[in-house]
Formats: sequence, C-alpha cells, structure tokens
Amino acid sequence: MANIVGDTVKARTFDAIVIGSGASGGWAAKELTEKGLKTLVLERGRDVAHIKDYPTTNLYPYELEHRGEITYADKQANPIANRCYAYKEDTKHFFASDEEHPYIQEKEFDWIRGYQVGGKSLIWARQTQRWSQYDFEGPARDGFAVDWPIRYADIAPWYDHVERFVGIAGNKDGLDTLPDGEFLPGYPLNAVEDYFQKTVHQHYGKQRHIISARCAHLSEPKAIHIEQGRVKCQNRVLCQRGCPFGGYFSSNSSTLPWAMKTGNLTLRPFSTVHSILYDQDQQKAIGVKVIDTDSGEEIDFLQRLFL
Repeated sequence: MANIVGDTVKARTFDAIVIGSGASGGWAAKELTEKGLKTLVLERGRDVAHIKDYPTTNLYPYELEHRGEITYADKQANPIANRCYAYKEDTKHFFASDEEHPYIQEKEFDWIRGYQVGGKSLIWARQTQRWSQYDFEGPARDGFAVDWPIRYADIAPWYDHVERFVGIAGNKDGLDTLPDGEFLPGYPLNAVEDYFQKTVHQHYGKQRHIISARCAHLSEPKAIHIEQGRVKCQNRVLCQRGCPFGGYFSSNSSTLPWAMKTGNLTLRPFSTVHSILYDQDQQKAIGVKVIDTDSGEEIDFLQRLFL
C-alpha cells in the first residue's frame, strides 16, 4: 500500500479522490488510474488484502467453533445483519455489526454494511442482470418519478466494457426484458431446475422464462482474467469467505490490484470522510476532510480534477 509521507499540500493532493473501495469505488480506481490519474482511494474500514486476509476461506466445518452457525446471542445482538444470507460464523468479520453501526429504520430496509477494503464486494450475491430498455423507459412510460436522461442503448457499450473485465457467466437467452451481454459460458440448470423450466414452458410458452442467472463467476477465464491473477471458479460455494482463486469478482481480487499495478493508486484504509471541501469562489468540490480512525487526526486531501 502506498503511503502518504509528510503533511504538505503536495503530498495531500491527487488528480482524483474516490470515497469507498467497494464494487463502485474499485471500478472508479481502475478507470482513473488506467488513464494516468494519480488517484487516492479512501476506505473507512480496515485493509483486506486478496488471499492474505481471508482467514476462514480454507477452514473445514469442524474447525469452526459452531460449525459455521451463528449463536443465539449473536442473532439477538445483530438482528439486521443476521438477516443477510451470508452472515455466518465464517463470514461475520466482513459485516458491520448492528451494535457498531445501529440501523435506524422508519420502514424496514436491510442496508447491510461492510467496513473494509473491498466493502460488500466480498459478500455480495454475484447476480448481474442487465437493465433493459423497459427499465430505463419506466418513469416516462408509467408517469412516476423523474425520467432517466439516458436509455439502454446509451449504457449497453458500458455493460459490455464491464462484463468483459469482470467475467460474467450466462447464456444468450434472447429476451428483450433481460438483454444478453458479453458472457462466459453459463452454468447449466440442475435436474430440478431443468424439469421446472420445461414445465413452465409447457404451461406458459413464451410468456414466462426460466433461465440460468447471469453471475460474476469465471466459468471459463479469458486472457484478461488470467492477467488479473484470477482463475476458474472452483464451485466451492464458499464465496462469502473471500475467494483465494479470484473465481468471483471482488474489488480485492480484480479492480484494486489492477489499479495498484499502474503505480497511480494510493489506498488509504482507516479513513472516514467527514465532509466534502467546497470552494465558494469556484463553486466546485476541491477535496475531502478525513478523520483518521486510528489517530483521530483530521486531514484535508485535495484533488486537481474539480467536480
């Protein structure tokens, strides 16, 4: 990890600053650093290095005190986090606990948090369906909210760009409601799913569809994935522990190491963004104020790329 040396304006100034190192932050870091921009990525949580910081990834059930189950006391202490499918004894270190981060819900909404480098890209469900033209046209068509300023045709090339780098397994299903993409070979349906697909087709014809969901797993890695240091998904079904093979996409296995290779990335964990620095004269954001969660020190970081 690159370090910031000295409390000088020059050392604290970057071309671009990215807040958060999860799926979106990691991708922003990749794109910016590839373009030659000196980029600072700020993460409020701890560092998690690919492979090195996946402590449970190779443990057998009998090596876990409760065989992977959450205790009753833990369920009582973390009622929100516990509702996530991935919150188990072997993965809870990747979740913000309810006690550390209380969830205030006027209406029930399980906004699960993960405070570490990589964020929730370590524990996401890896489902990657494209929006279609109907989704982008929805507000204008149905008369609600604010119309999207773009349409599917505008975003489709960017879907392609992301899918090629990430590695998405799926089939060409030919559905206008769920557009096809730049897919690796899809995973076959199992016997029960296959039977269900045929039964639905028999009763509903082309009105309803059962397909293999598109997912961010390397079913057949391409050169770009091997270059990232990732290999074929091993189908271990232990993804949420952190995958040492890089078989599924996460910031830790893919975009952040890729950005680091450019020499243009500075990654700073334990850095909670307090506020955006705004220049009234220029009427632009010029940086961020950060609180170092180890020392409590307030530090201003500046960026040259004004927003």
